Amino acid sequence: MENILEIKGLNKTYEGFALRDVSFSLPRGYIMGFVGENGSGKTTTIRSILDMAKFDSGKISVFGLDSVKDTIAIKEKLGVVFDSLYIADNLNVKQIEQQFKPFYKEWNSDEYAARIKKFGLPTDKSVGDFSKGMKMKLMIAVALSHNAEFMILDEPTSGLDPVARDELLDILAEYIEDEKRSVLFSTHITSDVERIADYVTILHNGKVWFTGTKDDLTENYVVVKGAEEDIPSGVKEKLIGFHAYRNGFDAMMKTEDTSMLSDELETEKASIDEILVYIAKEDRRERDNEADKV
Repeated sequence: MENILEIKGLNKTYEGFALRDVSFSLPRGYIMGFVGENGSGKTTTIRSILDMAKFDSGKISVFGLDSVKDTIAIKEKLGVVFDSLYIADNLNVKQIEQQFKPFYKEWNSDEYAARIKKFGLPTDKSVGDFSKGMKMKLMIAVALSHNAEFMILDEPTSGLDPVARDELLDILAEYIEDEKRSVLFSTHITSDVERIADYVTILHNGKVWFTGTKDDLTENYVVVKGAEEDIPSGVKEKLIGFHAYRNGFDAMMKTEDTSMLSDELETEKASIDEILVYIAKEDRRERDNEADKV
């Protein structure tokens, strides 16, 4: 299976933060959800892919090309949608085409016009008067008009109303139908990942906590609930993000370890949102334990 994106051993250090040995890949023809807490390193990774941030070590390949040496060739076939629109607010969609067209050898004005019409974007209004959902559609129209084979989106659905989010996800699902194009999208809205992503990569504290198919992620972890006294001996160290409260406890654990549980404890499949919450809880628990030792 051909990978449209490969990241191997990516390291980048800032003051107070570091990406550490980040490695993952995205096959051609699929959508990957890129998730993690604020400050986990998602945006730094994306900036590294786009050659907007110089990394300390590692290798990034896009379309089999080196992200640094071949950055111009890569960007010819790459579409990028950020949380904010980096276009002058006073321009309309026709003027925006005139700005982008010279940068792309494969720019197709007929495709651009067709996408603007299909997305219902007005041609006589300044983009500063567009809603956020309209701005997202505009950037996708730009990407599709120069035949982008890979689209990277950083928090594309943040702040969108449910209807606009639904439309955007439908556009991304349609985009990969030919099985030649791929999408990497960073988001805090895990329901969007659960709806359309084929693969998921979770970053936590600058490291890859999980990368693989969405099904492998959700099938490999369960939420455990019950009374603390019903936890069998030797099981507690298997629990992730253990949280005790007055009437019992909840935690997460690997599905493969559930045979160790007693019948009194309840388990249910963990959602991506719950997985992120329990990862964060485990991190806080470990910090508190370290603090208690001091």
